[in-house]
This record gives sequence, structure tokens and C-alpha cells, in this order.
Amino acid sequence: MAESSIKKLASTLLDAITDKDPLVQEQVCSALCSLGEVRPVETLRTCEEYLRQHDKLAHPYRAAVLRAMERVLNSRASELDKDTASTIILLASSEMTKTKDLVWDWQQAASGVLVAVGRQFISKVMEELLRRLQPGTLPHCAVLHTLASLSVANAFGVVPFLPSVLSSLLPVLGMAKQDTVRVAFCSALQRFSEGALEYLANLDRAPDPTVRKDAFAADIFSAYDVLFHQWLQSREAKLRLAVVEALGPMSHLLPSERLEEQLPKLLPGILALYKKHSETFYLSKSLGQILEAAVSVGSRTLETQLDALLAALHSQICVPVESSSPLVMSNQKEVLRCFTVLACSLPDRLLAFLLPRLDTSNERIRVGTLQVVRHVINSAAAQMEDKKPFILSSMRLPLLDTNSKVKRAVVQVISAMAHHGYLEQPGGEVMIEYIVQQCALPPEQEPEKPGPSSKDPKADSVRAVSVRTLYLVSTTVDRMSHVLWPYLLQFLTPVRFTRALTPLCRSLVHLAQKRQEAGADAFLIQYDAHASLPSPYAVTARLLVVSSSPYLGDGRGVAALRLLSVLHPNIHPLLGQHWETTVPLLLGYLDEHTEETLPQEEWEEKLLMFLQDTLAIVSDNTWICQLSLELCRQLPCYDEAPQEKNFLYKCIGTTLGAASSKEVVRKHLQELLETARYQEEAEREGLACCFGICAISHLEDTLAQLEDFVRSEVFRKSIGILNIFKDRSENEVEKVKSALVLCYGHVAARAPQELVLAKVESDILRNICQHFNTKVLGVKVETKDPALKLCLVQSVCMVSRAICSSTQAGSFHFTRKAELVAQMMELIRAEPPDSLRTPIRKKAMLTCTYLVSVEPALDEQAQVDVIRSCLHSVMALLPEPKEEDGGCQKSLYLETLHALEGLLTSLLQRNMTPQGLQIMIEHLSPWIKSPRGHERARALGLSALLLRHFLEQLRVSALVPFHNLGLLVGLFSPRCADLWPVTRQEAVDCVYSLLYLQLGYEGFSRDYRDDVAERLLSLKDGLAHPDPTILFHTCHSIGQVPEIVSVLRSKLQEAQGEHVLPAAQHSVYLLATQHCAAVVSSLLGSPLPLDSHTSMLWRALAVEPRLAAQVLGLLLEKMSRDVPFKETRAFLLGRTPDRVATLLPLSATCALFEVLSTPAAGPAVLELYPQLFVALLLRVSCTVGVQLPRNLQAQERRGASPALAARNLEPCSSAVDTLRAVLLRSGSEDVAQRMDLEGGWELLRTSAGHEEGATRLARAMAEHAGPRLPLVLKTLACTHSSAYENQKVTTTAFLAELLNSNVANDLMLLDSLLESLAARQKDTCASVRRLVLRGLANLASGCPDKVRAHGPQLLTAMIGGLDDGDNPHSPVALEAMLGLARLVHLVEAWDLRSGLLHVAIRIRPFFDSEKMEFRTASISLFGHLNKVCHGDCEDVFLEQVVGGLAPLLLHLQDPQAAVASACRFALRMCGPNLACEELSAAFQKHLQEGRALHFGEFLNTTCKHLMHHFPDLLGRLLTTCLFYFKSSWEDVRAAAPLFTGFLVLHAEPRQQPQVDLDQLISALQILLKDPAPEVRTRAAEALGRLVKLA
Repeated sequence: MAESSIKKLASTLLDAITDKDPLVQEQVCSALCSLGEVRPVETLRTCEEYLRQHDKLAHPYRAAVLRAMERVLNSRASELDKDTASTIILLASSEMTKTKDLVWDWQQAASGVLVAVGRQFISKVMEELLRRLQPGTLPHCAVLHTLASLSVANAFGVVPFLPSVLSSLLPVLGMAKQDTVRVAFCSALQRFSEGALEYLANLDRAPDPTVRKDAFAADIFSAYDVLFHQWLQSREAKLRLAVVEALGPMSHLLPSERLEEQLPKLLPGILALYKKHSETFYLSKSLGQILEAAVSVGSRTLETQLDALLAALHSQICVPVESSSPLVMSNQKEVLRCFTVLACSLPDRLLAFLLPRLDTSNERIRVGTLQVVRHVINSAAAQMEDKKPFILSSMRLPLLDTNSKVKRAVVQVISAMAHHGYLEQPGGEVMIEYIVQQCALPPEQEPEKPGPSSKDPKADSVRAVSVRTLYLVSTTVDRMSHVLWPYLLQFLTPVRFTRALTPLCRSLVHLAQKRQEAGADAFLIQYDAHASLPSPYAVTARLLVVSSSPYLGDGRGVAALRLLSVLHPNIHPLLGQHWETTVPLLLGYLDEHTEETLPQEEWEEKLLMFLQDTLAIVSDNTWICQLSLELCRQLPCYDEAPQEKNFLYKCIGTTLGAASSKEVVRKHLQELLETARYQEEAEREGLACCFGICAISHLEDTLAQLEDFVRSEVFRKSIGILNIFKDRSENEVEKVKSALVLCYGHVAARAPQELVLAKVESDILRNICQHFNTKVLGVKVETKDPALKLCLVQSVCMVSRAICSSTQAGSFHFTRKAELVAQMMELIRAEPPDSLRTPIRKKAMLTCTYLVSVEPALDEQAQVDVIRSCLHSVMALLPEPKEEDGGCQKSLYLETLHALEGLLTSLLQRNMTPQGLQIMIEHLSPWIKSPRGHERARALGLSALLLRHFLEQLRVSALVPFHNLGLLVGLFSPRCADLWPVTRQEAVDCVYSLLYLQLGYEGFSRDYRDDVAERLLSLKDGLAHPDPTILFHTCHSIGQVPEIVSVLRSKLQEAQGEHVLPAAQHSVYLLATQHCAAVVSSLLGSPLPLDSHTSMLWRALAVEPRLAAQVLGLLLEKMSRDVPFKETRAFLLGRTPDRVATLLPLSATCALFEVLSTPAAGPAVLELYPQLFVALLLRVSCTVGVQLPRNLQAQERRGASPALAARNLEPCSSAVDTLRAVLLRSGSEDVAQRMDLEGGWELLRTSAGHEEGATRLARAMAEHAGPRLPLVLKTLACTHSSAYENQKVTTTAFLAELLNSNVANDLMLLDSLLESLAARQKDTCASVRRLVLRGLANLASGCPDKVRAHGPQLLTAMIGGLDDGDNPHSPVALEAMLGLARLVHLVEAWDLRSGLLHVAIRIRPFFDSEKMEFRTASISLFGHLNKVCHGDCEDVFLEQVVGGLAPLLLHLQDPQAAVASACRFALRMCGPNLACEELSAAFQKHLQEGRALHFGEFLNTTCKHLMHHFPDLLGRLLTTCLFYFKSSWEDVRAAAPLFTGFLVLHAEPRQQPQVDLDQLISALQILLKDPAPEVRTRAAEALGRLVKLA
């Protein structure tokens, strides 16, 4: 590398160092560093020379240059020669001391240079610095700072010079009067001391291992004397802190006897500063260092100062910590370090101070003390070893504290104790129990008040901390394993630890698994040696029951089941294999659900099956009896958890069912009956479930025990005759009876079917009825308790269901059936008729449903009674509530209705004949005819249900007529017109079913479908929301001759009667039938805007199709005869001509609208559709921007009178409205609606949007009115020679868009459309020529298969469009590029190849067009041309690809997103043609649409591949970049030097001849003065990379 080149680069960059933008300045420095990395000596010399020559350069810029030099030196100082090092040292020393004032930024930068050089040339640097230390003169602050920094950066090099340095500094310490100078001295002494201590600590690596502390002791003491006795007394807080910071490390270098002598003054002096400074971190840090020094010399004075020390440190630790303040947190750490020093040297004194403070009630003191105790336990473990019992006993009072902060601190102390063996001591169990107690805290007690520093209060709550601690101690502290196992098991069963079950189970699972790994002997629990542990039966019972609510307590179900599975060897040796299989299945089931989705009943069934299988595997009566005993014992534990207690009862029933000892079963059942809390509904239900499950295996014993209980003293005392008259006792007795009745029901439901029938009447029902009906003094007393009633219904329902489901039900004769049905009816009738409050109705009807199917059959009167009572109990209810009013009430109503439906269906099933159906419908008939809508709706719904059921079950054995059809249809038909929509629909369903019933009886098959019946279903949806409007007939309207018409119009203005207008319309109609032209001409003379009467007269002419066709034809002729507008020039010069609408075409347009507004005009419109459409489209095009005549403008400004029609009179708007009316009246509503949705009509009205409006109209026509296009096009054919340019533009836009649809091909319009467009190709209007090209390009999407046949014609037209006119930004050329992009993929390759090069060359200038559209279109077309080549392009085109590469890469940063997107596409397409897989892959990876592009990273990758595969392109690419240095777009201008830099970065030295370095540097030098900071930044970056080619 030539020195002149590097110097030129560095000088160029240095000239830019004065840039005002800090980012640019930083990049300049980085570029200088890049130069320095390659050639440090030349770069550093250039910087030195620049600073020397530019003596007037402001200090911020001098500092920037010095910082760049420092960065170079930090990595390349080893490459300096001595001369260069000396030169730099002299420069930095001069810069650092040039001014005596403190200019910190500048002086620190110079100091940094000296420190960087000092790592390699310490002698020379120290020589220069010592030269600056003149005897008897205060040194410069920057010199002191440099010496201090060097002491840290190169302690081994500086420490040998320390005696000399200190001998120069100490004599002038007294001369330092300014605080800033004193602070500098303190900092230097601190760093000198730290450097000396590092040197002495690493003598094995030191250059002079003979150096001892004594070499510095005297000098350091002299400095200490000044600092402590003089400067520490300063009022300046900053100086005091600087002195204290220095005293810490200095104390280690003081002579031992001097330190001992100074401690009585030094320690109080430091402690006194705590009261003066709020930021105490530096004080605590220094104090810790002094204490370490004192302990290291075995100071005896420390003991005498200990009380004051401890008091001060303790007060610091009790300060509330705000984590938002790092210094406060750091101070806490330093204070704790001080406690560690004291704990290691004076442990007894420390504990004697700390432990009594645990007894205080002050929160801060107790929390602070606990914090220190925890720290001491961790940091001074050896010294605390024999103090463990003492520390444990001192925790007694903190364990009782209820404050959350104290609790957290206690938990943290216990955690530390666990790690250091404290919990293995006597009394350690108390600590473990405390942790478990905190795990069991309720959520409402935590936290009291979350601090501002706590991001998640729940995470810092006492419970959360305790849970984490218990788990960590269990899993990470090996020595705790034998302490916690099996001790933690005893916390599983007590109720007060319920909330701690989840963390307990998780810890126990981990402990058990560790024990299992250790061996079976270590895992098996010796219950004899651990009397306090719960038995295996208690553990099994507890874990199984809490699993029934698996998501409570942070998911205790999963934790409990896992623990149960792990404990299987300690529960029973036979359970291992089964539980290892089934427990994971249960856990998987929980994983599939959440608390909201878990089906509770299904989950409980799974657990009960798990228990049942377990009992079957054990098959040991003693074990089973013990488990049942433990389950019964745990019942009181769940008084506050009714759901879990209910499940526990089921577990007891399951266990007793597995027991073979009848005595045990009877005993436990008796205890359950005696101890149950009958007032609780859930407990009654649970008890009944227990008896039912038990009855599966012990039916006789269960029934016997129920009867024994009734006969027992316990029960008889409850139902004594005197208690009947006491409300409270009566209520209690009713609850006991409710439970007993429910027990019998569950027994019947669960007992084996083969045994239950024999017991139903003799035992079960007899006892149920006995408990329900009470006799007092021989008189039957009816119960009032709703719970007992409900229990009765539920039980009878279960009994009935049991009978029905029995295999012997068919032969069973139920003698009490009628009695029970009557009882159910009494209960139903006792319910309030208008409201639904309890499920008694529902249950009673379900019971009757089961009873109906049991023999003997009900007699006719009983059936009538059942049907009437049940219908009345449901039908008469008030309308059901809406869902938002009460979800439960709505659900109960629907369930009750379903129960009624089931009962009626069951009754009908007993008599499946037309007569049986008629009987059911007759019962519903009064409700069907009810005046109340909701009753009719319910009755029709039930009728429809019964008819559907009857139809589904219909089995016809002989062809018979359905005699009831007429009667039933007569009942339902009137309801098809009911006021209630739902009733109407249900009535249609009824008639539909009846018709098919008749067809069935006539012999038609079940799958036969009748047209008449099926049409009923199509009516059904319409009945839900019928059209309420009433259709009416209008009279015919008429008219005849100008004078009569004029008279009629004037009379209409005066007349008031409603009958006058129809008469006038009729008159005009009659006149028009004879004199159509005269009437039309006369009405056209009516003033604009048309009043409402004139509008009605025009509409009268459309009532008859032939007349309407005549009128429309005349109006079209009138509209087209006159010119559409006249041009007038304003009197002011320079005004553009105004276009004013002519009156006759405007009047004709308005009249057309009125005629078209009449529905009767439809046939006439269809007849004249092409002429109407084309004429109005041309009218719209030539009225865009046309104004109303002045007189009409004035009228519009004044506002039309109320009698005038409310229509827009503006010429173009009126034409658009009329065109829309043509479409609506001709059946092309879809076209009009499409235009409405797309805003097409609004576009047609405006000059700017008219062309797009015509395009959208064509698109809508092609899509929705294709068959009408041939005649429309035939009519349009002659418009290309129109005198009005607007009409030519409109029709060309219309025709062009038709080619965008396949309708052109489908209707064989393609050739005629192409001919029409070809005829306009040389039109004088540029817009027409542009639209012709668009139309030809539309062939690519409308008829892509036809492009190849017309390829030469299309390409010729497009290429000709590129050369259209002299305007470099011709819109025709833009359209040609857009069209070519669409066509190139579809034409023959040979047709394209001939013009490929011409197109590429022609579009290249557009890449840098000022207009975004041209850049986008040209770049996109370039991409499509590359895509067509598919890697097989000729060399001449490849040259164009290579030439376009740089512009495309740079335009990725184009300010317009569309251009950047086009560049992405084009580059992806160029990739394959470059024959470089890596480059193509990079383009595909980084340039996908929608993916964020990191431009710098992408450009770097691209340049790497370019320079590797195309090294000869470097000069060409750089030349292109130079062109873009002058780009008008800032982002592109910034991308060009970035591209340049990356190209150079990846270039090889052998490519250097391709580059004109001087030209490149000069160009970049100009960019360094660019107004955009980003450009200057990139230019500086590129200059830094040019070092590679310099």
C-alpha cells in the first residue's frame, strides 16, 4: 500500500471530522479505525500530523481524532516502532496539558491514547508523565488521571515507578486547594493502591518479585495523613466520598502499627459520614476494605469499636431497599460483606448483637436482622457450625410474626439453614412445619401491599416464596433428603395443610424417587419407628379424595395421583404394576381438559373405577376394612368442601361393596346414618350414593341397615309426637326422611337387576311411602317440605327406571303403579300453575314416563288424568324467560318440556292407531285454540312432535283410509296464519306430517316424496318473516297534443283533489297513443327541473309496451340530435373555455329517466337496449365537466320547491342516473349493483375518474350481462370517428376492458374487438392510443390462449408504443411497458427474441425516471424479460442484465415502495441468467415479497458473490455507483457509497487496476459534504474500506 494513498484517505476523513452530525462523526472515526487496522503506523502518523497542523481545530473534534487513535492503539499498539510511539506520546501529552482548565472530554481522550500506548511502551509513557511532574508544582489533573488509569491498565508496568511518582506527588499534596484537584489526587492514590495490591497479590507473575508492601507504606501513610486529617473534613460531599474511596485500598498498604494506631479514629470517622451522605455505597465499600485490612493484621482495636460498627451497619441493612436504585442495592451487598468479615473474626460478639434483635416487634429491625443472619449462615458457615442450636432457638419469636415481610425473610433464613445442616439439629422440624404452614396460606392473605418494585406481586407473596423454597430444598439439597423423608408425609392429612397439598406432593414425589433409586430398604417406610406418620390407608384415602377436584390448589389432582403412584410399595405390594398403567391414563385425561371443560361426573367415575380395581387386586378383607374405616374417619375433614365430601361417600360405598365382612359393612353404614349432617343437601345426596353403591354387593344388608336405623333410638327420638309441633325439629326430621327416601332410590337404581324386582314393592317402595306419609294419632299428615317431595320423586323415578331396565320387566306385574302415578299427579297439581320454581314437575313426568311402560296398563280415566294434569302444569306456565334473564330458569323450562314430550310419546306408543293419535290431539286441541300465543306455540310444537313420532313408527299392514285426516287438517290449517311465526311454522309441519300419514295408509312407501307436500316446506321459511306490504293496483295513465298537454299541466298545478292526477295521466296516455311525437315534444318543453306532476305524466307514457318503445325512440333521437354542449369564453383573459349544456338533450335525458322509472317500461327497454345503452354512455362521456345553463344554476342555488322532483339536474349526473335506470329496468340489476359496490357511478361523473368508471362498467357488463354485448358492440362500432374526444376515450376504455374477460372469446367477439382497437391505434388523441395498448394487453388475462396467434401484431403495437411521440414520459410508453410485462410470457419465444434487445435498451433510461410509475413499470418489465429467458439469454441481452444489476440493487432503497418491490422481483428474475447459483439463491432468500429486507446485510452478501464470480465487473460497477452519487433521492444516494464500500470490501488486490482510486476518493469527498447525514455516514464508511485497494 502506498503511503500517499493511505494518507490521502486518512486526510479526507479527517477533513470530515468536523461534521455537525454525531452519527457521521462517529462513522468517520470508525473509518479511520478501519484504516488503522490495516496500516496503523501511517494512519496514526497522519492523525498526529493533522492535529499538529490544525492547531486551531476546536477541542471536540480534536477529542474525536484522539478517540479514533486510541481505538487503533488498543488493538495495534504492538506494531508501533519506537519513533512513532514517541511521537504519539508527545502529541497526547501536549493535547492533554494544552490548557490548564478542565476540558474533560478532550483531556480524557488524550489520556486514553497515553494509556493505550502505555500497555506496550510503559517506560516511555512514564518518562513523559514524570517529566510533567515538576517539583514544587501541582501536576495537571489529566496527568493524575492518566497515572491512575495506567495503574489499573498495566499494574506490573507502573508499580515499579510508584516510589518515584509518590515522591513527586506527596510534597505538593498540601498545595492542592481546589476540590477538583484534590479529587484527582484521591482518585490517583486509590488506583495506585489498587495497582500495588494487584502487583503484590500476583508476585509470581510480577517483573520484580522482590517488591514488598514496605516499599509504599511510608509514602501511603503520608498521603493518608493529609487525606484523613485534612481533606476528609471538607464541606464538599464529592471530595469526602473521593477521600473515603481512596482510604479503603490505602488501608491495606499502611504499616500494621500505623493502621492499629489509626483505627480508633478512622472507623468512627467513616461511620460518622453515614449521617452526612445519602448515597452510602462508597462508604460501605471502603469500610469493608478497612475491616478486611484490620482483620488481616489481627487488630485488637477492632473489638473496642465493634458495638458502634455493628449498630451503624445494622441501621444500614434495615433501610428499605428499592430495587430501582442500583446504588442502594450495591450498598446492601457491601454492608453484608462487612458483616461477613466480622462474622469470620468475631462470631460470638456478632451473634450476641444480632440474635436479641430478632425478639423485637419492629418490622424493619426484624427483617434486616433476619437478612444478616441468612447472609452469615451462608458466608461464614465454618464459624457458625457450633452456633447452630443457639441460632435455631433464637428463631422462636420470628416464627410467630404475622407480618408478610418478616415471613418472607424467615423463609429465606430457613432455606439457608437447610443448605448448611441446621434442620438436621433438634428443633429443625419446627422450621419445616413453618414452611409447610406458609405453603397453606389462603390467597386472600397475600400479599398485604405489593411494593412498587414488585412486577408480579403473586410471585413475591409469602406462599409463592415458601412453595419455591420447599421444592428447592427437597430437590437440590441432598442432605435434606433423610430429614424430609418420610417426615413430610405427616402434613398430608391434617385439614389445616390442605392448601399446601400440591407443593407437598411434588416434593414427596421427588424425595420418593430419590429413595427408590437408593434401594428398596431406603424407600420402605418403617411405621413403627415413625408413630406420627399417617397410615397407608389414611394417605390413600386423602390423596384419592382430593383428586376429585383436580384443578384446585394449583392442580393438586395431578400431584396427588403422582404421589399415590410413587408410594405404591408402601401402600400395598401388589399394586405396582396396575397403578403404573392406570395412573398415567388418569393424568393424560386431566391434560386433555381444563377446569372449565372437565366433565366432573365422568372424572369421578374414572376415580371410582380406579379404586374398585385397586380393591379387587388387593383382595384382602382386612386391608379393605381398614381403608373403609379410614375413609369414614376423614368425613369431618371435608365439612367445608361439599363436592369432595360427596365423592368421599362414593368411595366409602365402593370400599364397603368390596368388603366381605357383613358385620363391618353394617357397622359402618350404621355410623354413617348416625353421624350424617342431614341439613346439607350435598351430604344427603352423598350418603344416598354411598348406600346405592354398597347395595351392588350387599343389597340385603343395606336394606336391613336402613330399616334398623328407622327402628333405632336415634331415629325414634327425632320423630316423637311432641316434635311434630316444633318447626325446627320438624324440619330436621324431614331432612332425615329425605335422605332415607333418597337412599332407597339409589339402592334400587344401583342394585343388581335380577334382585331388585323382588325387593321393589315389599321393601323399597313400602319404606319410601312410609317415610313420605306420616300419621299422627291415626291421621295422615301431608309433608310441606319441598326437599322431601323432590327426594320422593327422584327415588320413585329411579325405582321405575330400575324396573323398566330389568330383563324381567315384561313379566313383572307392578301392583302399586296406579298409586304411584296418582301420587305423582298430586305433586304436579300442587305446583304453582303459572311459574316453574322446582324440578318436581320434570321429575314426576319422567317417573310417569317409566311407569307408563310397566304392566298393568293404566285405565282410560287414569290416562286422561295424567295427560290433562301434565299438559295443564306446563302449558299454563308464563312465557319462558329469555336466556339473558335467567339461564338456569330457561334450562329448567326446556328440561320440563322435554319430560312432557317424553311422557306423551310414551303414552302414544301404547296406542299406535289413528284413534290413539286423535285422542292425543284432542287433549291438545283446547291449547291449540288458546287465545294466548305462547300456549298455542307449545301445543303446536307438541302436536308436531307426536305426529312425527307417529309417522316414524308407522307400520301399515293393510290399506285403509286415514279417517281423521280432514278433522286434523281442519284443526291445524288455520294456525298456518297465526300471529306467532313459530306457531305458523309448527302448523305447517303438522299438516306436512298428516299428508304423509295419509299417503302411508294408502300404501305409498316410506321414501316416497309428494310434490304437494314438499311444497309446504318451501313455504315454511317464508312464514317466519312474511312481507307485510299490501299490493295495490294502479289505474292506467293517459294523454294527447301540445295545447291539451299544456292545459293539463297548468290545471294540475291548481287542482287539489287526489282524483285529478289519475284522470290527467289517462288523458295524456290517450293523446300519446294517437300523437306520440307531439306529446313527447310538448312535454319536453316543460321547464327544468321537472316538477312532480310532469314526472308523473312522463311515467304515464310507459304503461303500454308499444307506446313506451315509441317514446323511448323519440327521446333518444331528441337527445342525440343537438350538440351536447356549447363552448363560451370568459371575458377574463387566460380562462379556459366553459362548456355549458344545451337544453334539449338535457330535457330528453331527464324525461328518459322518468319513463325508465316505470316498471311497465321493461319490455320496451329490452327491445331498445343496445341503442339506449350506447346513447347514454356517449351522453355521459360528453357531459363530464359540463355545466348547467346559468338560469338553471341559479334555480339550483335557490333550491327547488317542494313540488319539484328531488333529482340532480347536473348534466353528467342526470345521464349517469338514466344509464343506471336502463340497467335496472332491463334486468341487469347485477351490473348496477356491482357498479354501486365499486363506486363506479361516482367515477363516471368526474373528469379524473371517468375513464376508470367506464372500465368498471365494461367489467360489470362482461360478468353479468355478456349475452347483450354483441348488439352493444355493433352499435358502438361507428363511434371511433366521433367528433368528441371524450366519447372516443370512453368507448375505447369500454372496449379495452372487454378484452380483459373471456366473454370476448366465448361470444366470438375477439376479432371484431381487435379490429376496432387497431382502427384507433393511430388516433391523434394520446389517451385513445394508450387505451388501445391497454386493451391489447388485456388479451393476456381475457384470452391468454389467443395471444400466441396474435403475438407479432401485439408486440409490434407495444414496441411502437415505447417510441410514441417526443415526450420522454409519454403515458403511451408507460402503458406499453405495462402491456409488455403481461404479454411476454405468452407470445412465441422467436417473436420476442427479435425485439428483446431493443426493448431492454429502450426501457433502461426509465429506471431513473423522476416519475415513480415509469420506474416501477420499466423495472418490472425488465424482470419479466429476464423471467422469459429462463437462464438461456443471448450474450447481447446478458450484457443488458449485467448493466442493469447496479441500478436495481440501488433502487431497492427507492423512496417509493412500489419501485423497491419491482426491484425485488426483477433481481429474483435476473438471478438465473447470471449463471451464479449462490447469487441467485441470495436473491431468492432475501428478496421474497413480504419479507423484511436488511439492506446492508443483503448488499454485503451480494457483493461477496459478485466479486467472487465476476471479478472483472468491479470497475464497471463502481463507475455506475459514481453516477448514483448524484442521485436526487437521498436513500439511493446513500446506498451508492454503501454499495461501493461492500464491493471494495470483497475485492482482491489483483483487481486494483480496475479502480481509479483518486476519482473514487474525490467523489466520496464530495459526498462527505452532502446535506443528508445518512449519505455522509455511508461515504465515510466507504472511505474506510478503500484501504483495501489503496
